[in-house]
Amino acid sequence: MRLLVVGGGGREHALCWALRQENPEAQLYCAPGNPGTDEIARNLSIATDDLDRLADAADMHGIDLTIVGPEAPLAQGLADRLRAEGRLVFGPSAAAAQLEASKAFAKEIMVAAGVPTAVGQAFSDLSEALAYVERHREPLVVKASGLAGGKGAVVCPTRAEARNAVRAMLETNQFGPAGRTIVIEAFLEGEEISVLAVTNGRDIELLPVAQDHKRLLEGDGGPNTGGMGAYSPVALATPVLLDRVKREVLHPTLEEMRRQGTPFSGVLYAGLMIDHTGAPWVVEFNCRLGDPEAQVVLPLMSGGLTDTFLNVAQGKAPPSMKANGYSAVTTVLASRGYPDAPEKGATIILPESQPYGVTIYHSGTSRGADGVLRAVGGRVFTATAVATSFTEAQRLSREAAVSVGFEGKIFRRDIGWREAARLGQGNAAATAETVRGKTIVTP
Repeated sequence: MRLLVVGGGGREHALCWALRQENPEAQLYCAPGNPGTDEIARNLSIATDDLDRLADAADMHGIDLTIVGPEAPLAQGLADRLRAEGRLVFGPSAAAAQLEASKAFAKEIMVAAGVPTAVGQAFSDLSEALAYVERHREPLVVKASGLAGGKGAVVCPTRAEARNAVRAMLETNQFGPAGRTIVIEAFLEGEEISVLAVTNGRDIELLPVAQDHKRLLEGDGGPNTGGMGAYSPVALATPVLLDRVKREVLHPTLEEMRRQGTPFSGVLYAGLMIDHTGAPWVVEFNCRLGDPEAQVVLPLMSGGLTDTFLNVAQGKAPPSMKANGYSAVTTVLASRGYPDAPEKGATIILPESQPYGVTIYHSGTSRGADGVLRAVGGRVFTATAVATSFTEAQRLSREAAVSVGFEGKIFRRDIGWREAARLGQGNAAATAETVRGKTIVTP
């Protein structure tokens, strides 16, 4: 089998790792890939937005199945292009990818489908947006409608902060084209989980539920990022809750997408807020595997991932999938200055080996002609540990993060602190709270 993974981050390294585990003899390609994928696949030096060259590569290498990792090429129509050329591809059309690429569109779909979500409204006019802020109670959330790398949502405790966020997006173009339209909505309280549904547009199979940590600082303080770590499974996500999510969120959304002529195929990622009553509310939809969620979910699958992707690409129902019963925790290693102005170029020193069950996924690294590995992104690595217990996975992930060396390394030591509290590890939760507002920078 000839497989192509599109993307060059930690999610794509995890995808290549999982596909290689299942298909040791496959011809596996990654475009553009990174130094991590280069060890298990053949990297193709093609940017994810170069649709012509990606399509040519699929033809040249006789690719049987393309798996698109990032959201941007999906929104730009890569899946449409490949399908038009008779290629099997796992990922939604450009029209369906608007569920992530346009928060305004997603809000319209949810309202039409009766999906529980925060009351909100889309704006492109500054004065209208500011007037809306004045009419609504605090706190508010201001979101760039377009793709902003996971950083376009601003939680505003006061109207004054909401006004500043609105002006930053609509007046000073903080997020460029992504912020030309914004969505202002009520703040949802509760605990977030990430539900990833593999679907052909009608039938659904759920991957293990994860919980992402968006905030930069321990104790969930500081600015939003693309994600500082994740763990899976999540005890909060009971079978009863997940049945409700299917009934109230996933199936109605897919039905509305079909009704509007934009059927969705691939991974429908629902970022949910679970309120104090146990009810799910949609915070956002994504049109692909999450990052860093993929790095904890994929290692928990007990095979069958390739067949699942292939079935969905063929329009068939995804086969039943099972997790291996273990726990996984991943810790993001970021560059100093992330997310606003990450430092780049630091030399990286990786340990020669890691304990069993630990994998270091490359997210933002590059190896130059001199052979030196350097940090070139805001998020540099994800250190994933799989173990028989959450506690052990948490410890191993944290220790793996410590073992990687580069100047200005930043990471959180409290990934999974809510789960630790649920399991009665009071010290872990307490530590997370006492260090609120601080970060860890190692020389």
